Amino acid sequence: MVAVAALTALALAATFFWPTLRDWLRPPPPSLAPTAFDWQPRIEPIAGDGHRGARDGHVLGARFDEPWGLVRGPDGSLFVADGGEANRIRRISPDGRVTTFAGSSEGFTDGIGAAAKFHTPSALAVDRLGNLFVADTGNHAIRKVTPQGRVTTLAGTGIAGFRDGDGALAQFRAPMGVAVDAAGRVYVADTWNDRIRVIERDGRVRTLGGGDGPGFAGGAGNPSRFDTPTALALAADGTLWIADTGNRALRWIDRDGAAHTWRASSWHAEALHGRPLSLAATHDGQVYVGELSPGRIVQVSRDGNARVLSGSVPRQWFARPSALWLDADGSLLVADAAGHRLHRLSRRDAADAGSMALADGPVGPSPARALPPTRQRWPFAPQDGWHEVVGTLGEVRGNFSGESRSHLHNGLDVRGDVGARVLSIADGKVTSPLAAWSFGGQAEGISIDELSYVHLRAGRTPQGRSLDPGRFLFEHDEDGRPSRVRIMRGTRFRAGDALGTVNAQAHTHLIVGPYGHQHNAIRLGFHGYRDTVPPRIEGVSLLDDAGMPLTAREDGRVLVPREGGGVQVVVDAWDQVDGNLPRRRLGLHRIGYQVLRPDGTPVPGFEAPPMNLDFSRMPAHPDAVRIAYAADSGITVHGASRTRFLYVASNLVRGDEVAEARWDPAALPAGDYLVRAVAVDAAGNRAIGATDLPLRLLAD
Repeated sequence: MVAVAALTALALAATFFWPTLRDWLRPPPPSLAPTAFDWQPRIEPIAGDGHRGARDGHVLGARFDEPWGLVRGPDGSLFVADGGEANRIRRISPDGRVTTFAGSSEGFTDGIGAAAKFHTPSALAVDRLGNLFVADTGNHAIRKVTPQGRVTTLAGTGIAGFRDGDGALAQFRAPMGVAVDAAGRVYVADTWNDRIRVIERDGRVRTLGGGDGPGFAGGAGNPSRFDTPTALALAADGTLWIADTGNRALRWIDRDGAAHTWRASSWHAEALHGRPLSLAATHDGQVYVGELSPGRIVQVSRDGNARVLSGSVPRQWFARPSALWLDADGSLLVADAAGHRLHRLSRRDAADAGSMALADGPVGPSPARALPPTRQRWPFAPQDGWHEVVGTLGEVRGNFSGESRSHLHNGLDVRGDVGARVLSIADGKVTSPLAAWSFGGQAEGISIDELSYVHLRAGRTPQGRSLDPGRFLFEHDEDGRPSRVRIMRGTRFRAGDALGTVNAQAHTHLIVGPYGHQHNAIRLGFHGYRDTVPPRIEGVSLLDDAGMPLTAREDGRVLVPREGGGVQVVVDAWDQVDGNLPRRRLGLHRIGYQVLRPDGTPVPGFEAPPMNLDFSRMPAHPDAVRIAYAADSGITVHGASRTRFLYVASNLVRGDEVAEARWDPAALPAGDYLVRAVAVDAAGNRAIGATDLPLRLLAD
């Protein structure tokens, strides 16, 4: 019966959506009108439901694991380089069928269709004959796929290195970007060699730009320097645009081979501030840029103008917009690798310009997606033992400048001794081009697929020695000391592998999911973890419409005027878990409140407590911390002696919903009432303590 219901639902979906999807998949008519710099996009789904998988079939039911590369072939088909655990080239035909065009399990084999093997394919390019060119990142090679599905190796030996010359002998180091010009030359972003290479029509490989190691410099040939270039786009005039991801820069190489850097005009300095990851060039000199994090799409022009096309609000942030394809009608196709979806940005009509939330499709991975299979491991030895949890998602955090409400805590903190080895809690593959960050800093971290580990010395012992030279690539300063660690996309780690050692923060911070789409890591479950301790509410208070506490009392009740702009309900509460130190205070999972009559019956609208604050997922909005917490909340740094969580239970912070709100007493007649705070932890324990605040609504 379940299968029948699912098929029925799919059929109904096809009935309603297939005519529109068919139009999106069909190649649009060509248009060479000037590219507008003010068009507003509607985000439309093409394929993928936000769950991981490599399921073929109709586009409405197909799934993608890590759709990184995206191009349209001459016949109108869309081709997708599906990395992750798929390692395939997928095809979406104009009739809406998704099939595996080439590839199967991870490996390095030429052949036809499923007989061929790839290892973490990234970007795609297509020539006018329909041949595909694949940046086969994990195999350190560039592959060619004919329209018949025959896969050959164009250049690269399968062994990481750097060598120009004949394609069969040339070497690359995890190339991610690829482009092809009208003459058949193939350009390569040789990502971990920090170079731009070109494969000539005779198969010989030469270096176009970049040098020995990462850097940031312009000029022609070797004097130029790049840092982890990930994507390329060829403009009509021969300009080669480069996503210089490690440098946070948009670069280009002109027809004479000189490297330049795009600079924003003074009016647009803030428009492009993320790390470029994907590119698409228009016919008239503009460029669309997909940013690594947060996943915005930015439109720029050669003269320095820039605007955020999509992503000005968090609900439009893609998880990882890894490929952009500009269709002939000016619409933009997006492959969201970490969102497991394909999208189309089409021009929004003036008639629906005011209904953006209703017109946009779902963005990012599904909130209901499966969690990484950690098997309840901890990030420290013993992985099947017990370790102390010292911080939970949604807690208020400060900064080192004394601001107590700087940001929300986006993961789970597990205490560990300084110098202890941090261990992987699941099998996984490195997907991000910048999988290690903040070398030597307190927030140094490493990312493996959906899991991130923070506050560690990535890849090295406390003394600075490498834990695994084959997987952790170190840069060194002039004195020979490590100055940076890099990890190539496609590198695999197994559960239990050492990722680094705990730094002075004395804990490891676990994050689940890409930025803007993060789960609460407590949902992973951990061996021996128990929480039978109910949270504690210290008190409930009210703030007037100016944010000042209501303190006047009569007969033990807080006096509340009925007129004005309403009041805020503030709950002072904290949680503990079994086995933790008595002084350890943790944040709550869900917080709300009820308004009751003196006999305990709820007033209209409060039959059930609205749980306005919910930290099942990480709120992406930057203002969420000041909306969820009142002033005087929090701690300035981790480990400070004073921890206080003052939740504004009347405000809304729940998933993508972030808004200030108030309880309006004017809806009730004058008289005596009770405000009851309701709070639960992640284990479902309901808070105890001073949950009730008696109050008296004053007559006008």
